[in-house]
Amino acid sequence: MNFIDAFRISASGLTSQRLRMNVVSSNLANSHTTRTPEGGPFKRKDVVFSSQPLETSFQKMMQAQGNAKLTGVKVVGVIEDPRPPIIKYDPQHPDADEKGYVSLPNINLIEEMVNMMLATRSYEANVTAVNATKRMALKALEIGK
Repeated sequence: MNFIDAFRISASGLTSQRLRMNVVSSNLANSHTTRTPEGGPFKRKDVVFSSQPLETSFQKMMQAQGNAKLTGVKVVGVIEDPRPPIIKYDPQHPDADEKGYVSLPNINLIEEMVNMMLATRSYEANVTAVNATKRMALKALEIGK
């Protein structure tokens, strides 16, 4: 594998995890939003990832020998969580229905914080991989002196 392939794989991970952090931040920011332009409470969103094969000369050599494919990651989409909203009795709330119930987003703060920690750790791991690849490339250049 050449250095460019390693950078491309790490870059795909960085891009994907950055989007995941943005989606989690949006979920946290809207955890009490009871009114959206579409109507009803905010719906939690989640990111769907998929592997993305890299077609490189090294990849073709690996496939010729029966080895696994090199893959990065790509975001397939951002989906809405299908779970129903939380119904809470609060007759003083401006968005309460005629019976005094309010529909709140079904967002679990602990779950969102765990997702944020996972995205952060994955992002850090990809930064470490980029730095390691950069150090290897620099060492390879030093050998050529």
